[in-house]
Amino acid sequence: MKKIIIIFVLFFQFGLAMDKDSIATNPFAKYHLQLEAFDFCDACGCSASGGSMGFASMLNSNFVGIRYFNQSYKSNDGLYTNSPWYNQDFNTMQIWARIPVVKKVQVSTFIPYHFHSRAIENGNQKIQGLGDITVLGMYQVFETKKDSTFFNHSFQIGTGIKMPTGKFNEANAGTVNPSFQVGTGSWDYLFATEYVIKRKQLGLNAMLNYVVKTENDKQYRFGNQFNYAGTFFYLYETSKYAIVPQLGLAGEVYGTNYQYKQKVRNTEGDILFGKLGFEIGRDQFSFGANAMLPINQNLTGGNVRANYRWSVNLNYSL
Repeated sequence: MKKIIIIFVLFFQFGLAMDKDSIATNPFAKYHLQLEAFDFCDACGCSASGGSMGFASMLNSNFVGIRYFNQSYKSNDGLYTNSPWYNQDFNTMQIWARIPVVKKVQVSTFIPYHFHSRAIENGNQKIQGLGDITVLGMYQVFETKKDSTFFNHSFQIGTGIKMPTGKFNEANAGTVNPSFQVGTGSWDYLFATEYVIKRKQLGLNAMLNYVVKTENDKQYRFGNQFNYAGTFFYLYETSKYAIVPQLGLAGEVYGTNYQYKQKVRNTEGDILFGKLGFEIGRDQFSFGANAMLPINQNLTGGNVRANYRWSVNLNYSL
Protein backbone atom coordinates (compact mmCIF):
# COMPACT_ATOMS: atom_id res chain seq x y z
CA MET A 1 0.00 0.00 0.00
CA LYS A 2 2.77 2.44 0.95
CA LYS A 3 4.59 1.96 -2.40
CA ILE A 4 1.36 2.47 -4.34
CA ILE A 5 0.64 5.78 -2.60
CA ILE A 6 4.19 7.05 -3.13
CA ILE A 7 3.95 6.23 -6.85
CA PHE A 8 0.56 8.00 -6.95
CA VAL A 9 2.01 11.19 -5.50
CA LEU A 10 5.14 11.10 -7.68
CA PHE A 11 2.91 10.77 -10.75
CA PHE A 12 1.04 13.94 -9.92
CA GLN A 13 4.13 15.71 -8.63
CA PHE A 14 5.60 15.67 -12.12
CA GLY A 15 2.49 15.09 -14.18
CA LEU A 16 0.73 17.31 -16.72
CA ALA A 17 -0.54 20.67 -15.48
CA MET A 18 -3.95 22.15 -16.12
CA ASP A 19 -5.02 25.68 -16.97
CA LYS A 20 -6.40 28.47 -14.80
CA ASP A 21 -9.25 30.83 -15.65
CA SER A 22 -8.97 34.33 -14.23
CA ILE A 23 -11.93 36.39 -13.02
CA ALA A 24 -11.59 40.09 -13.75
CA THR A 25 -13.66 41.20 -10.76
CA ASN A 26 -12.28 38.61 -8.35
CA PRO A 27 -11.81 40.25 -4.91
CA PHE A 28 -9.35 37.45 -4.04
CA ALA A 29 -6.91 38.36 -6.80
CA LYS A 30 -4.22 38.63 -4.11
CA TYR A 31 -4.78 34.98 -3.18
CA HIS A 32 -2.88 32.15 -4.82
CA LEU A 33 -3.57 28.50 -4.11
CA GLN A 34 -0.69 26.98 -2.20
CA LEU A 35 0.14 23.47 -1.16
CA GLU A 36 -1.41 22.90 2.26
CA ALA A 37 0.18 19.70 3.47
CA PHE A 38 3.59 19.67 5.05
CA ASP A 39 4.40 17.44 7.97
CA PHE A 40 7.44 17.75 10.18
CA CYS A 41 6.17 16.02 13.31
CA ASP A 42 8.29 13.37 15.00
CA ALA A 43 8.02 9.68 15.68
CA CYS A 44 4.54 8.72 14.52
CA GLY A 45 3.17 12.23 14.50
CA CYS A 46 2.91 12.65 18.21
CA SER A 47 5.14 15.47 19.35
CA ALA A 48 6.19 18.34 17.20
CA SER A 49 4.58 20.66 14.72
CA GLY A 50 1.28 19.33 13.59
CA GLY A 51 1.08 16.02 11.81
CA SER A 52 -0.15 16.16 8.24
CA MET A 53 -2.53 18.95 9.18
CA GLY A 54 -0.83 21.43 6.87
CA PHE A 55 1.87 24.05 6.73
CA ALA A 56 0.29 26.62 4.38
CA SER A 57 -3.02 28.24 3.57
CA MET A 58 -5.03 27.24 0.51
CA LEU A 59 -6.21 30.83 -0.03
CA ASN A 60 -3.49 33.06 1.38
CA SER A 61 -0.08 32.98 -0.27
CA ASN A 62 1.25 35.37 2.41
CA PHE A 63 -0.34 35.48 5.83
CA VAL A 64 -0.02 35.43 9.60
CA GLY A 65 -2.42 33.39 11.70
CA ILE A 66 -3.16 31.11 14.60
CA ARG A 67 -4.02 27.41 14.47
CA TYR A 68 -5.18 24.78 16.94
CA PHE A 69 -4.88 21.09 16.25
CA ASN A 70 -5.64 17.90 18.12
CA GLN A 71 -4.25 14.38 17.69
CA SER A 72 -5.78 11.36 19.41
CA TYR A 73 -3.93 8.08 19.97
CA LYS A 74 -4.11 5.00 22.16
CA SER A 75 -1.22 2.83 23.32
CA ASN A 76 -0.63 -0.64 24.70
CA ASP A 77 2.54 -1.96 26.35
CA GLY A 78 2.19 -5.23 24.41
CA LEU A 79 3.32 -7.39 27.32
CA TYR A 80 0.14 -9.48 27.35
CA THR A 81 -2.64 -10.18 24.86
CA ASN A 82 -5.15 -8.60 27.25
CA SER A 83 -3.02 -5.58 28.21
CA PRO A 84 -5.23 -2.48 28.46
CA TRP A 85 -5.20 0.37 25.92
CA TYR A 86 -4.66 3.89 27.23
CA ASN A 87 -5.79 7.11 25.54
CA GLN A 88 -3.32 9.83 24.57
CA ASP A 89 -4.37 13.35 23.62
CA PHE A 90 -1.99 15.79 21.89
CA ASN A 91 -2.99 19.45 21.62
CA THR A 92 -1.11 22.30 19.99
CA MET A 93 -1.74 26.03 19.67
CA GLN A 94 0.46 27.43 16.95
CA ILE A 95 1.34 30.86 15.56
CA TRP A 96 2.25 30.48 11.89
CA ALA A 97 3.15 32.86 9.08
CA ARG A 98 4.30 32.83 5.46
CA ILE A 99 6.07 36.02 4.36
CA PRO A 100 7.77 37.04 1.07
CA VAL A 101 11.44 37.97 1.45
CA VAL A 102 12.64 38.62 -2.10
CA LYS A 103 11.24 37.75 -5.51
CA LYS A 104 10.43 34.01 -5.71
CA VAL A 105 11.41 33.38 -2.07
CA GLN A 106 9.03 32.97 0.87
CA VAL A 107 9.87 32.18 4.49
CA SER A 108 7.46 30.35 6.80
CA THR A 109 7.71 30.34 10.59
CA PHE A 110 5.87 28.08 13.06
CA ILE A 111 5.83 28.65 16.83
CA PRO A 112 3.93 25.86 18.66
CA TYR A 113 2.79 25.59 22.25
CA HIS A 114 1.87 22.03 23.28
CA PHE A 115 -0.36 20.73 26.05
CA HIS A 116 -0.56 16.93 26.04
CA SER A 117 -2.16 14.36 28.32
CA ARG A 118 -2.31 10.58 28.53
CA ALA A 119 -3.82 7.95 30.75
CA ILE A 120 -1.36 5.69 32.56
CA GLU A 121 -1.77 2.78 34.96
CA ASN A 122 -1.71 5.03 38.03
CA GLY A 123 -3.83 7.90 36.69
CA ASN A 124 -3.03 10.65 34.17
CA GLN A 125 0.11 12.40 33.03
CA LYS A 126 0.16 15.93 31.61
CA ILE A 127 2.92 18.00 29.99
CA GLN A 128 2.90 21.44 28.42
CA GLY A 129 5.28 24.06 27.12
CA LEU A 130 6.80 25.78 24.12
CA GLY A 131 7.54 23.36 21.29
CA ASP A 132 10.25 23.32 18.64
CA ILE A 133 10.21 26.44 16.45
CA THR A 134 10.49 25.76 12.71
CA VAL A 135 11.69 28.10 9.95
CA LEU A 136 11.25 27.05 6.32
CA GLY A 137 12.35 28.86 3.15
CA MET A 138 10.74 28.04 -0.23
CA TYR A 139 12.04 29.04 -3.68
CA GLN A 140 9.67 29.15 -6.65
CA VAL A 141 11.37 27.25 -9.48
CA PHE A 142 8.63 28.09 -11.99
CA GLU A 143 5.04 29.31 -12.20
CA THR A 144 2.73 29.53 -15.19
CA LYS A 145 1.81 33.05 -16.24
CA LYS A 146 -1.65 34.17 -15.14
CA ASP A 147 -2.74 34.74 -18.74
CA SER A 148 -1.80 31.21 -19.79
CA THR A 149 -4.50 29.65 -21.94
CA PHE A 150 -3.53 26.03 -21.39
CA PHE A 151 -1.46 25.39 -18.30
CA ASN A 152 -1.44 26.70 -14.77
CA HIS A 153 1.04 25.13 -12.40
CA SER A 154 3.78 26.05 -9.97
CA PHE A 155 6.68 24.17 -8.46
CA GLN A 156 8.66 25.12 -5.36
CA ILE A 157 11.58 23.61 -3.50
CA GLY A 158 12.83 24.53 -0.06
CA THR A 159 14.84 23.78 3.00
CA GLY A 160 14.53 24.69 6.66
CA ILE A 161 15.49 24.00 10.22
CA LYS A 162 13.68 22.96 13.38
CA MET A 163 15.25 24.39 16.54
CA PRO A 164 15.37 22.61 19.94
CA THR A 165 13.30 25.23 21.77
CA GLY A 166 11.00 22.62 23.31
CA LYS A 167 11.96 20.56 26.35
CA PHE A 168 12.86 16.90 25.82
CA ASN A 169 12.07 14.51 28.70
CA GLU A 170 14.41 11.51 28.66
CA ALA A 171 12.12 9.50 30.95
CA ASN A 172 9.21 9.76 28.51
CA ALA A 173 11.46 8.58 25.70
CA GLY A 174 11.60 5.19 27.41
CA THR A 175 7.83 4.65 27.32
CA VAL A 176 5.67 2.88 24.73
CA ASN A 177 5.22 6.16 22.86
CA PRO A 178 8.55 8.07 23.02
CA SER A 179 6.90 11.03 21.26
CA PHE A 180 5.06 12.10 24.40
CA GLN A 181 7.17 15.26 24.44
CA VAL A 182 6.86 19.00 23.90
CA GLY A 183 10.20 19.02 22.07
CA THR A 184 12.84 16.74 20.59
CA GLY A 185 15.91 18.51 21.98
CA SER A 186 17.59 18.26 18.58
CA TRP A 187 18.40 20.41 15.56
CA ASP A 188 16.56 18.89 12.60
CA TYR A 189 16.84 19.74 8.88
CA LEU A 190 13.99 19.90 6.36
CA PHE A 191 13.91 19.39 2.59
CA ALA A 192 10.64 20.00 0.77
CA THR A 193 8.94 20.22 -2.63
CA GLU A 194 5.45 21.41 -3.49
CA TYR A 195 3.53 21.32 -6.75
CA VAL A 196 0.16 22.88 -7.61
CA ILE A 197 -1.89 21.91 -10.69
CA LYS A 198 -5.14 23.65 -11.63
CA ARG A 199 -7.72 23.73 -14.42
CA LYS A 200 -10.53 26.23 -14.00
CA GLN A 201 -11.87 25.73 -10.46
CA LEU A 202 -10.58 22.18 -10.00
CA GLY A 203 -7.03 21.36 -8.99
CA LEU A 204 -4.56 19.15 -7.18
CA ASN A 205 -1.87 19.91 -4.61
CA ALA A 206 1.00 17.46 -4.18
CA MET A 207 3.98 17.47 -1.87
CA LEU A 208 7.01 15.47 -0.79
CA ASN A 209 9.32 16.31 2.09
CA TYR A 210 12.06 14.68 4.11
CA VAL A 211 13.26 15.50 7.63
CA VAL A 212 16.76 14.63 8.82
CA LYS A 213 16.86 14.22 12.61
CA THR A 214 19.99 14.65 14.71
CA GLU A 215 21.02 13.45 18.14
CA ASN A 216 20.09 15.64 21.13
CA ASP A 217 22.23 16.29 24.21
CA LYS A 218 20.63 13.28 25.93
CA GLN A 219 22.07 11.06 23.17
CA TYR A 220 18.60 10.31 21.79
CA ARG A 221 17.75 10.66 18.10
CA PHE A 222 14.32 10.34 16.53
CA GLY A 223 14.24 8.52 13.20
CA ASN A 224 14.30 10.41 9.92
CA GLN A 225 10.89 11.03 8.39
CA PHE A 226 9.43 10.99 4.86
CA ASN A 227 6.04 12.59 4.17
CA TYR A 228 3.82 12.73 1.10
CA ALA A 229 0.35 14.02 0.28
CA GLY A 230 -2.06 14.66 -2.57
CA THR A 231 -5.12 16.89 -2.10
CA PHE A 232 -7.86 17.65 -4.62
CA PHE A 233 -9.57 21.02 -4.24
CA TYR A 234 -12.37 23.04 -5.83
CA LEU A 235 -12.26 26.85 -5.77
CA TYR A 236 -15.70 28.49 -5.57
CA GLU A 237 -15.73 32.30 -5.71
CA THR A 238 -18.28 35.09 -5.47
CA SER A 239 -17.89 38.87 -5.33
CA LYS A 240 -17.72 38.70 -1.51
CA TYR A 241 -16.08 35.44 -0.51
CA ALA A 242 -14.23 32.32 -1.68
CA ILE A 243 -14.48 28.77 -0.39
CA VAL A 244 -12.19 25.82 -1.10
CA PRO A 245 -13.38 22.30 -0.15
CA GLN A 246 -10.57 19.70 -0.09
CA LEU A 247 -10.26 15.91 -0.24
CA GLY A 248 -7.10 13.82 -0.31
CA LEU A 249 -4.56 11.43 1.17
CA ALA A 250 -1.52 12.00 3.38
CA GLY A 251 1.16 9.58 4.48
CA GLU A 252 4.07 9.48 6.90
CA VAL A 253 7.01 7.05 7.09
CA TYR A 254 9.23 7.01 10.20
CA GLY A 255 12.71 5.64 10.63
CA THR A 256 14.02 3.89 13.76
CA ASN A 257 14.93 5.96 16.82
CA TYR A 258 18.41 5.67 18.34
CA GLN A 259 19.60 5.99 21.93
CA TYR A 260 23.33 5.94 22.75
CA LYS A 261 23.93 5.02 19.08
CA GLN A 262 21.79 1.88 19.48
CA LYS A 263 18.49 1.22 17.73
CA VAL A 264 15.40 1.55 19.89
CA ARG A 265 13.14 -1.42 19.25
CA ASN A 266 9.66 -0.83 17.75
CA THR A 267 10.03 2.88 17.02
CA GLU A 268 9.77 2.82 13.22
CA GLY A 269 6.40 2.91 11.47
CA ASP A 270 4.14 4.29 8.78
CA ILE A 271 0.59 5.59 8.48
CA LEU A 272 -1.79 6.60 5.69
CA PHE A 273 -4.60 9.10 6.32
CA GLY A 274 -7.69 10.14 4.40
CA LYS A 275 -8.31 13.86 4.78
CA LEU A 276 -11.26 16.19 4.37
CA GLY A 277 -11.41 19.93 4.90
CA PHE A 278 -12.29 23.40 3.69
CA GLU A 279 -11.10 26.99 3.80
CA ILE A 280 -13.30 30.07 3.42
CA GLY A 281 -12.11 33.63 2.89
CA ARG A 282 -13.64 37.10 3.04
CA ASP A 283 -11.67 40.34 2.62
CA GLN A 284 -8.28 39.70 4.24
CA PHE A 285 -9.42 36.98 6.64
CA SER A 286 -9.77 33.24 6.11
CA PHE A 287 -10.95 30.37 8.28
CA GLY A 288 -10.03 26.73 7.70
CA ALA A 289 -10.75 23.31 9.17
CA ASN A 290 -9.37 19.83 8.45
CA ALA A 291 -10.07 16.32 9.70
CA MET A 292 -8.03 13.15 9.13
CA LEU A 293 -8.80 9.49 9.72
CA PRO A 294 -6.27 6.63 9.41
CA ILE A 295 -6.75 4.20 6.51
CA ASN A 296 -3.76 1.98 7.24
CA GLN A 297 -1.16 2.19 10.01
CA ASN A 298 1.73 0.34 11.62
CA LEU A 299 3.14 2.43 14.45
CA THR A 300 5.70 1.28 17.05
CA GLY A 301 5.15 -2.39 16.30
CA GLY A 302 1.39 -2.01 16.64
CA ASN A 303 1.59 -0.69 20.21
CA VAL A 304 0.41 2.80 19.26
CA ARG A 305 -2.71 3.46 17.18
CA ALA A 306 -3.88 6.76 15.78
CA ASN A 307 -7.58 7.52 16.22
CA TYR A 308 -7.97 10.82 14.37
CA ARG A 309 -6.56 14.32 13.85
CA TRP A 310 -8.32 17.63 13.32
CA SER A 311 -7.45 21.32 13.18
CA VAL A 312 -8.91 24.82 12.81
CA ASN A 313 -7.12 28.02 11.83
CA LEU A 314 -7.74 31.74 11.39
CA ASN A 315 -5.45 33.73 9.09
CA TYR A 316 -4.94 37.35 8.08
CA SER A 317 -3.66 37.97 4.55
CA LEU A 318 -0.63 40.28 4.23
